[in-house]
Amino acid sequence: MDILILNGPNLNLLGRREPGIYGNRSFEDFFPELEEAFPQLKLTQFQSNHEGAILDKLHEIGFTHHGIVLNAGGYTHTSIALADAVAAINTPVVEVHLSNLHAREDFRQKSLFGRHCAGSISGFGLESYRLAVQWFVNQTPKRVGFRV
Repeated sequence: MDILILNGPNLNLLGRREPGIYGNRSFEDFFPELEEAFPQLKLTQFQSNHEGAILDKLHEIGFTHHGIVLNAGGYTHTSIALADAVAAINTPVVEVHLSNLHAREDFRQKSLFGRHCAGSISGFGLESYRLAVQWFVNQTPKRVGFRV
């Protein structure tokens, strides 16, 4: 099973950026733990601060992989283009956020693409990624929501 973890803007700064909100570990330090926890999966990761690169990656693997774990960072609340891309692909997407969006600023409480995702996990720090990957292991992924 091929699973891509796709990280958006500023997530390259994990471990240094606002540790009170996002923790003090980098994703690069955490990723080997995911690989070890899920040896039966082919996990890959991609991070970009550029919306177009994230869109290109969704288009590239959105019809071939078994799952995508997407932490779009600030684009979650602003990018109609990402929402359209998630809606357009066949690969199930689980939306992930490190912080609890409902405890954050009002503008962070709305996801433009969440309605096109199989589910959303937020508030568990880096463990949010592990929970999302575990869902793919436990489920036969399928799209859910308004279009089913």
